[in-house]
Amino acid sequence: AQLVESGGGLAQPGGSLRLSCAASGFTFNQYEMHWYRQRPGKAREFVADIMTRGSRDIRAYSDSVKGRFTISRDNAKKTLFLQMNNLKQEDTGVYYCNRATIDWGQGIQVTVSS
Repeated sequence: AQLVESGGGLAQPGGSLRLSCAASGFTFNQYEMHWYRQRPGKAREFVADIMTRGSRDIRAYSDSVKGRFTISRDNAKKTLFLQMNNLKQEDTGVYYCNRATIDWGQGIQVTVSS
C-alpha cells in the first residue's frame, strides 16, 4: 500500500488549504481513512476520519478542528481530502494520511503564519 500527501504549504491565519492523499495498492473504499498531524514539540494526534458504509460516509473530528476542517473521499479516484478553513497558527504541523492505523503517508508540512 502507498499513500502520498499533497497540497500543504503556507497559509495566513484565517486562510484555507486543501490536502489530498492519493492511495494505491489496496481496495480504497473498504477502509476507514484518517488524517493525523504532529505539531512542533507534540505527539502525533488524530485530526479526522471517514468510513464509507453503503452509500454513506461517516465522519469524525477532533474537537480542535471540528467546524473548520472537512474530511472527504473520492472512492473512484482513490483519494482522500482534508479541507482546512479558518486556519489558526496552532494548526501548524506535519499532516499524515493513514489507512486504518496500518499504513502512513510520508507527511506534508502545513504552516500557518502571518
